[in-house]
Amino acid sequence: MNLHQFRFVQEAVRRNLNLTETARALHTSQPGVSKAIIELEEELGVEIFARHGKRLKRVTEPGEHVLKSIALIMREVGNLRRIGEQYSAQDTGTLSIATTHTQARYVLPQPVARLREAFPKVNVSLHQGSPDQVARMVIDEVAEIGIATESLTQYDELITLPCYEWQHVLVMPLAHPLAGKTDITLEELALEPLITYHPSFTGRTKIDLAFAAARLQPRIALEAIDSDVIKTYVRLGLGVGIVAEMAMHDDGTNADLVAIPVGTLFGVNVARIAFKRSAYLRNFVYKFAELLSDKLDRKLVTRAMAGHLTEDDF
Repeated sequence: MNLHQFRFVQEAVRRNLNLTETARALHTSQPGVSKAIIELEEELGVEIFARHGKRLKRVTEPGEHVLKSIALIMREVGNLRRIGEQYSAQDTGTLSIATTHTQARYVLPQPVARLREAFPKVNVSLHQGSPDQVARMVIDEVAEIGIATESLTQYDELITLPCYEWQHVLVMPLAHPLAGKTDITLEELALEPLITYHPSFTGRTKIDLAFAAARLQPRIALEAIDSDVIKTYVRLGLGVGIVAEMAMHDDGTNADLVAIPVGTLFGVNVARIAFKRSAYLRNFVYKFAELLSDKLDRKLVTRAMAGHLTEDDF
């Protein structure tokens, strides 16, 4: 058996047992993938996949156990590579970060800049996507670190730690009738056209739950994944925006807008950092975690990766 066979099996599962897609993803031929999987099954003495003709139909019961072992082996192979990188070049390499637009635009610039000051030979690669995509990129080792508010805790393959808390703010033009109020109610908001995040982004779940608990139906005029897009449409008069508070930091670009905190209406959100379970973390990965949040240090992250940390430790 060999690592190529293991990769073929893993990719076949990722591609919903479509061997044509598997071969395309791995830049090889479909017959080659099929042959490698059959050879592995013959060597193990079990069928990993049940078949209908030449088509893979499902993972068998022994196949589920084989997949778990393959995942462990491939994870440790990745760790071996990172150990080699760590000790052959202590202060060089690439830090790959998967995150959402809001984090990349408003939260990460300073930590990234400070990391580059501390490790000038380290390159940073940012991958943006939805929270679920962020989680998948860390699991698939496209990124070493994932940062998002939603979804990360739903994946058993990830270790996640809280970084910081934040709340939503209402955003509106200076002349808007609600601009002078500080005690805006859900009932008042339900009467306004609202511009906010897509349901899978930036705390949108808490917004929906708050309206549902009050038995109110909000008027969602527009949904977006980008805080800057939301502010653009607010400026055009399409409605009242609801964005993450970090998107309204005083950088001189928001002087024409009013921001009203509404944590009392929608609650507090927690941004989290995620690492793949059992991954080997390089020195500058620990450093970046420390720069991202004063709640995190190398000792705490190490304890979490070893499974010796719970939410009660924060």
